[in-house]
Amino acid sequence: MPEPKVASFPAIRGALKFYQIASIITGVMLLLLVAEMVLKYTPIHLELFAGGRGGPLWLAPVVETANGLESTGDGLNLSLGILIAHGWFYVVYLFACFRMWSLMRWPFLRFILLALGGVVPLLSFFMEVRVARDVKAYLASREASEASAPAPENTTEGIR
Repeated sequence: MPEPKVASFPAIRGALKFYQIASIITGVMLLLLVAEMVLKYTPIHLELFAGGRGGPLWLAPVVETANGLESTGDGLNLSLGILIAHGWFYVVYLFACFRMWSLMRWPFLRFILLALGGVVPLLSFFMEVRVARDVKAYLASREASEASAPAPENTTEGIR
């Protein structure tokens, strides 16, 4: 598999920073989503709301009807907001994963593993640490080997 070009190292560092931020935000959003799903779809049957008759932040019961689960809360449905925000930010996270994967020229299986970080709770945190460690070590070793390599000789001296 071809290695990244030294000229792309600044872009790789920028992509790594973007990936790190995106993976942490995606991981937090996914944990919030899991908590929201547990509250709503287990026998607890609650949804989180802001404003409305329950106050600034409150949990409203969810009732089972013939059409499925329906919320009894009014105000801003934060549970739905968490679901939508995670969905849209997962797209940003996938872009960060794709950029990191393509710049580093990793195998496709590594991209799939990176993408799973946004759907498997806690995986994005572990992947962020591992990717950052791997990429920084790779860049440092390549830069050290480039610095210790002998400079190419001037080949234009023999040409008249």
